Amino acid sequence: MNIVRIILSEVIGMFIDDGSLATHCLILILAIAGAVEFLALPPLVGGFLLLAGCLAILLYSVRRGIRR
Repeated sequence: MNIVRIILSEVIGMFIDDGSLATHCLILILAIAGAVEFLALPPLVGGFLLLAGCLAILLYSVRRGIRR
């Protein structure tokens, strides 16, 4: 049973290395999708905001990683 837990932990760790990075990206995606769906934001603008937001989150995560 212990080996299964270790393998599962490693598989999850491959996809979610930094929990705050994943959380911020999910929040951004939900916010932009909601704006496109309910506030009639043009999809092209939503795509640009997703790109800019993900890049900003990535840069923030890298800067935080360098400080450690």
